[in-house]
Amino acid sequence: MENFFIGAGLALGFLTLLCLYRAIVGPTVLDRIVSIGVIGTKTTVILLLMGFIYGRADMFVDIALAYALLNFLATISAAKFFRTRKSIQPGHKYFKEREGRE
Repeated sequence: MENFFIGAGLALGFLTLLCLYRAIVGPTVLDRIVSIGVIGTKTTVILLLMGFIYGRADMFVDIALAYALLNFLATISAAKFFRTRKSIQPGHKYFKEREGRE
């Protein structure tokens, strides 16, 4: 059973790298926000798998819950910030100004 948890952790680690690529290259701000949220969720699951591997699931569940809460708050805060800034829309003047500078 331990080999299964290690394999699942490695698979999630690989998928996290794919999400990291999307966070860096993502064409829009929304893609980046969602990919960072997904990375946080995968990290939470990896923490839980580590708890099962080490036989201390009770301790790792507490850490994973705290991390999931921080991840959720950060994602909501970033989404709200970009919503009030109104620069997430592709036709917005902010993007036109940036295109003119480059």
